[in-house]
Amino acid sequence: MMASADLRDELNCSICLSLYTDPVSLRCGHNFCRSCIVSALDAQEAAGVYSCPDCREESPQRPALEKNRKLANIVERFLSSQPDMESRIFCTYCIKSPVPAVKSCLQCEASMCQEHFGAHKRSENHSIIEPTVSFEGRKCSTHHEVLKYYCPVDGACICVSCWVAGDHKGHDVQLLDVACEKEKEKMRPVIEELKSKREEAGRGVQNLKDHETKQRKTSAALTERVSGLFTDLREKLDGLEKRIQDEITRQQDQVSLSVSDIIRQVELHKDELTKKITQFEGLCNISDPLTLLQEDCGDISGRSCDVISEVGDAQCLDEDVVSLLLHRGLLHFADSLIDMKIKRKFAVMEKSDILLDIDTAHNKIIISEDLRSASYTATSQNRPDGPKRFTSCHVFSSRSFSSGRHYWEVDVSQAKKWLIGVAGESLERKWVGDESYIGRNNKSWVSSMIDAFGASHNNIYKELVSESPVQTVGIYLDYEAGRLSFYQLCDPIRHLHTFTASFTEPLYAAFYLFADSSIRIMK
Repeated sequence: MMASADLRDELNCSICLSLYTDPVSLRCGHNFCRSCIVSALDAQEAAGVYSCPDCREESPQRPALEKNRKLANIVERFLSSQPDMESRIFCTYCIKSPVPAVKSCLQCEASMCQEHFGAHKRSENHSIIEPTVSFEGRKCSTHHEVLKYYCPVDGACICVSCWVAGDHKGHDVQLLDVACEKEKEKMRPVIEELKSKREEAGRGVQNLKDHETKQRKTSAALTERVSGLFTDLREKLDGLEKRIQDEITRQQDQVSLSVSDIIRQVELHKDELTKKITQFEGLCNISDPLTLLQEDCGDISGRSCDVISEVGDAQCLDEDVVSLLLHRGLLHFADSLIDMKIKRKFAVMEKSDILLDIDTAHNKIIISEDLRSASYTATSQNRPDGPKRFTSCHVFSSRSFSSGRHYWEVDVSQAKKWLIGVAGESLERKWVGDESYIGRNNKSWVSSMIDAFGASHNNIYKELVSESPVQTVGIYLDYEAGRLSFYQLCDPIRHLHTFTASFTEPLYAAFYLFADSSIRIMK
């Protein structure tokens, strides 16, 4: 500390006795703050002679000021090594160099170092506190006396006059130390509670980080599995393509061999025809009839000039064989897709055979002959009542799910409003009113389009966002895992929402029909 104080003394301007600000040098070598020396030289200007405030060296001309960069850097480094210089409280009486204060006196409104504190004449009325620069805040704004008491009635710090004759007269007041300790006692359990919550928040942050790390690993593993699956697919397709290309090449080679043999035969026939033509032309050039007629002309019937028959089926590619190979290969490829997905640990999301149960359909719902479409009608169908039939505009699937994984798709393009999802077997069929709607009780989980697009369970609604109108919805149920997911089947497929629950009873595909609407279960 002594070394720091000595250095501080060396960095003080002799005019303002504070640290150099923008230090400059005179020709004599002495340094000053730029503003300090400019003010001093301005004051000397009337006398016509300028002199250094330190050594008194005179100059008839106003001396030039040169910026002392090295000294400026030293001051800057010194300040950076004293990060609390601005925030620390210094002795009021040490004016040459700042010395940290150890106490402050409220009456004197002064702070003192150890040396000045020892010399301070303390009286009974002087209040000594920890170092501070805020003296006004520790005195009563009305009586200008030291605040010594706390009034719990008004929640205010007060002076003696406030208690004895002021606004707090007759109040049960406490000494500041006592009141402070009571406040601290109140704070301690709060602090412990806050610490507990902070630890809980810390664990939450760590859990989220662990979750993110886990999801990153899951993402990397999923990417690898997808790459592996498509590698398998390409190998299968490449193998099928090679077999078909080999068959085309084999047929082409066979056709080429057959056609080449025919070409050779035709070439030989062509040569024979050329010879015949030459022979007959020579005979035609004989002018003597006797000579011509005595020549052996051979067979001139023309039978040897018959045109070669057209190319037959043996000389053509058999596209039907190629089509058959392609068809059988693709069928085998489709059959092997499941094995390839299982190999790469992907869920097999084949469509489940979902049909509607007409015995559950409300009388204003028309069910198609194939049991896949349901439409609203204003005309009652007059079906007989039964324990399975709904008194609200619902219809269930004929099959239920109590285990396994199941997937189906629903076309909702012909419905402006719809509710689709799953519901438990024990769902009350004879309800009328809001509770009858699937999604508004604890036995059903749905995706819906009414006033907005959303998902609901147990009358808890969550609005969903879709970038395009929802035309077809895919529904995937993993019973054992307790997961029900909805997907928008567009390009690309969008995940809409996933419910998680502990399913304890058989579940049915469930639908609610609104006026002028229809839905269809896709094959």
